[in-house]
Amino acid sequence: MMNPFVPLLFLLAVFAFVFVITLFRSIRVVPQRTALIVERLGRYSRTLEAGFHVLFPFIDKVRYRQTLKEQSIDVPAQDCFTKDNVQVRVDGVLYLQVMDPKKASYGIKNYNLATVLLAQTTMRSVVGQLELDNTFEAREMINAQVVKAVDEASDPWGVKVNRYEIQNIRVSDSIMDAMEAQMKAEREKRAEIARSLGDMETKINLSKAAYEEAVNLSEGQKQRMINEAEGEASEIVAVARATAEGIRKVAAAVTMKGGQEAANLRLSENWIDAIGCIAVDGSKVVLSADLTNFGEVTAKAARMLPKA
Repeated sequence: MMNPFVPLLFLLAVFAFVFVITLFRSIRVVPQRTALIVERLGRYSRTLEAGFHVLFPFIDKVRYRQTLKEQSIDVPAQDCFTKDNVQVRVDGVLYLQVMDPKKASYGIKNYNLATVLLAQTTMRSVVGQLELDNTFEAREMINAQVVKAVDEASDPWGVKVNRYEIQNIRVSDSIMDAMEAQMKAEREKRAEIARSLGDMETKINLSKAAYEEAVNLSEGQKQRMINEAEGEASEIVAVARATAEGIRKVAAAVTMKGGQEAANLRLSENWIDAIGCIAVDGSKVVLSADLTNFGEVTAKAARMLPKA
């Protein structure tokens, strides 16, 4: 006959097992940078932060688990049209962080998907206001506008968007070929301008060198003429000084005893030399004399003629 206490013991064992399991599941150890949203009888009760926590069995239940770390979310590539109607394909990375776990749990169903869709929408709007050339140059501006728009929209969700980075901007092959041709033309234009500037600098330098050479030559000629003039002036001054010194000596000699007679004798010698033969050309004799004393001139000529 079966012992009537066996079923009771079995029920007690099952109840103890269930109690232990429930008690064990009521214990929660929350890791760092993680938050647990607890509901009591279907309503929000509290938020469990990092540490050791015990829930009320059968009444409290962990409904949501939120990470407080910064998350990176890939924004899928999408087609955008620029202001000049060129189709570009843009993708990026969105960095966000949950600031309020309660809002992130109850404010929206999936904040990751919502922020990605909002980033794509904002990207299309911003790119549509730019021309193709400006799209490649204005990445920082595009990123800033996307972050501003998404961060403002995600504030009710308890999510903060820290930054957005464009990864790639792709265009069609035909547009890429046209851009490469344009870039090649720009490079050739810059090279031609550089060559022309080099030629201009060369001509300017040559003209400056010729000018400096001409100036140096003229300065040299000027200095040479000045030196020659100074030399001639010095020579004239020296001759004049010597002449004056000679005159002074002659005057001093005249005043001495017998000086007058010596001066007269010297003057007579000079006069005789002056009226002497000036030029002889064959049989002709040219005399310089006072023609009023014809006899003296005739005698002088006779003495100067060659004898047969």
